[in-house]
Amino acid sequence: MNISYRTRTYSYRLDYLIEHCIIAVAFFLPLSLTVGSSFLAIATLLWLGKMAVNRRLGFRATPFDLPVAVLVVLSAASVFVSPDPAFSYYNYYNLMGRYIILYYLVINNIHSGLQIRRLAGAILASAGLVAAYGFYQYVHGLDISAVGWVDGEQFPTLKLRIFSTLENPNLLAGFLVIIMSLASGMGLAARRLSSKVLLFSFVIVLGVCLALTYSRGAWLSVVAVIGLFGFLYDRRIFWLLVVLPVILLVGHDVFMERIMSIANPTDTSSALRLALWESTLNMIKDHPFLGIGWGAYWMVYPAYDIFVVNAGTKIFHAHNMFLNYAAEIGIPGALVFIGIMVGHAWMAFTLAKERYDRQMNGMMLGILAAIVSIVVNGLTDHVLFNIQLSMLYWLLNAMIIATWINFGRNR
Repeated sequence: MNISYRTRTYSYRLDYLIEHCIIAVAFFLPLSLTVGSSFLAIATLLWLGKMAVNRRLGFRATPFDLPVAVLVVLSAASVFVSPDPAFSYYNYYNLMGRYIILYYLVINNIHSGLQIRRLAGAILASAGLVAAYGFYQYVHGLDISAVGWVDGEQFPTLKLRIFSTLENPNLLAGFLVIIMSLASGMGLAARRLSSKVLLFSFVIVLGVCLALTYSRGAWLSVVAVIGLFGFLYDRRIFWLLVVLPVILLVGHDVFMERIMSIANPTDTSSALRLALWESTLNMIKDHPFLGIGWGAYWMVYPAYDIFVVNAGTKIFHAHNMFLNYAAEIGIPGALVFIGIMVGHAWMAFTLAKERYDRQMNGMMLGILAAIVSIVVNGLTDHVLFNIQLSMLYWLLNAMIIATWINFGRNR
């Protein structure tokens, strides 16, 4: 056996193991951060082993390498101005390290449309388990009156909000809209009727689970996603904007009561957000270039508090994704982050229009809708504050790049 043949054999075996570890990351990510991160670590070691066996880096260049590098540098720079640099550094390398490793791990080790579809399948299968556990919580009851997720005076009858494997109902809602977007895009592009029925039945199940979170901001994302599909795919989809409120109203009047309260300034949740945004703008005004430090919002907020006025209460983020990034890593860092998000969304839009693979077109349309849902949700919340959802976001970005490399790059 010559060396080159042995090298190729080892490389193929490592490719196989890396692919399945990446799929495991995608599957376990919303179920268990610990298990998902463990598979990420294993896949990374295998990737390093493959590079050692092949005696080359094998690093694929992408249009976003420079912006991502700038984001990494600016985020690192913010650590030095944090009130607790040790905490910010630990938080920074643990989180940013996961994002960047996952992003480039997928880009450099997913080589075909079949692998990308397997990755999407793992994400959908995992979401099914997340939804199932959410229904389990609903059936067995979960009193949230003492948790503070809802204004008890304004919504006295609302005692149950599911959150499944995520930390709270709003995070679960943000996750469900992301998955509903992906599944809907794939369903619209499916050729077989059986596949369409299966995917849209799954979307309906996730929609019911979403309703049980009683999250208001997520429904704004749903409206945006419906509008996107109606504009890009079929204008008849716009009818869902009429049908959906009727279904919610018939299903339970509390749904509509919650949704209609979005613009109610007397709701403590809405009032808190408005106060947080004012405080965060003051932070940005005082620290425009490097921010207050990565992950340091909860430490700095008491100095800008105009609403809670309770030293024992910790506010971990601004309930606005864009303001939060601008506050923690500065305006330049926030602009780079937004540029990366817009750039990936535009690439997904371009790939969705390419005539190369109908299934991949639908997947890119679904990922584009998922990014739009994150943007809209980010106006009133910060779901990417959650590690599982932020890793999922970078995973979706990587799937866009992998598709571009394998299908759209040379077109």
